[in-house]
Amino acid sequence: MWRSLRKDGSADKMSALPEAAEEWHMRATVVGAGHVGATTAEYLLREGLADVYLVDVAEGLAEGKALDMAQAAPVLGHSCRVSGGTDYGPAEGSDLVVITAGIARKPGMSRDDLLKVNGGIMAQVARDIWRACPEAVVIVVSNPLDVTTHIFHETSGFPTQRVLGMAGVLDTARFRTFIAWEVGCSPEDVSAMVLGGHGDSMVPLPSQASISGVPLTQFLDDDAIARLVQRTRDGGAEIVGLLKTASAFYAPAAATCQMASAILRDEKRILPVCAYVNGQYDLHNLFLGVPAKLGRRGVEEVVVIDLSADDLEALHKSAEHVRSSIEAWNAMKGAS
Repeated sequence: MWRSLRKDGSADKMSALPEAAEEWHMRATVVGAGHVGATTAEYLLREGLADVYLVDVAEGLAEGKALDMAQAAPVLGHSCRVSGGTDYGPAEGSDLVVITAGIARKPGMSRDDLLKVNGGIMAQVARDIWRACPEAVVIVVSNPLDVTTHIFHETSGFPTQRVLGMAGVLDTARFRTFIAWEVGCSPEDVSAMVLGGHGDSMVPLPSQASISGVPLTQFLDDDAIARLVQRTRDGGAEIVGLLKTASAFYAPAAATCQMASAILRDEKRILPVCAYVNGQYDLHNLFLGVPAKLGRRGVEEVVVIDLSADDLEALHKSAEHVRSSIEAWNAMKGAS
C-alpha cells in the first residue's frame, strides 16, 4: 500500500488533501505518457485500481496529461490521485509499474523493426525502475513485446515472477472480437486464447475457442476460422495501416488494465500473458505468451494446458522466433 506522503514526511504532488483526510491506496507508475500510457493511466483511475504517477522524458507531457485526468475525476466519480513528471523519484513505493515507453510502429514497420530503438529505451527504464521501486510487479507493454520483457528482466534484476508482458490478453481480445463479428454474437460470450510471441508467429488456438461453451467448429468452417486466425495475427498492423501515424492504444490499454486488476486486487485470474517459462511446454529460459495465474505477487503459476501436436509445434516455432530476436538484440548490444 502507498500513502501520499514520502518517507521523510514531506508531501509530493499527489498530496492534495489535508493529512487527516488522506486515504491509503495501491499505487501504480505508468512509464510513457503517449497514447497507450495515458489511456492506461486513465483506465486505472476510472476502475479505482490505484493512484497513478505518469512519467515521460518529454517535459510537461506527463504532468499536463495527469492534470487533465485529475480534473476529470469529479465528473467520472473516482477519488484516485494522479500526477506526472519527468523523474522517477515519485515512483518510489509503487505496487505496480506499467512500461509503455518507446516509439510506436508506423506503416510498413514490423514489431521487430522497433527493436534497436525500444530495446535501448527499455534497458534504461529497467535501471531507473530498479532504483525507484524494486518491490513492484512490472507489466511491459512496449514492442517488440517478448524481447523488451526479456531486456527488462535481464537489465533490472527483478525476479521472473514479478516481470510479465502484455500481449496475449490483447491478441485474445482481437480474436474474440473477430469471432463474434463473424458469428454474429456478443464478444462477451466468446472464449478463446492466443499464445506465443506477440507478432506474426503468435498462436491463436481455434481448438480452445467456444461460444457459451459450444465449440467454435459448430459455428464456422475451417476456411472461415483460418481467415480469422490470420486477421488476428495482422490485428496490430491493420490498425497501423488505418491510422497512418499511430498504432493501437484503446485495446492495449484495456488489456493492460485487466492484467493490472488481476494483480492489484489479487484476483488469481488465468490470462494469456508473456511470462517466464522454464520447463513448461518443454520450453526453457524464455519469456513467451502462455496462460498464467495472476495475483498480488505477479505470475503465481504458469498453467500448462493440453495442446495438439500442431499447436505445440506452432508454439515452439514462435519461441524460436523470439529467441532469434533476442539474439539480434544481443548482437546490437555487443556492436554498440
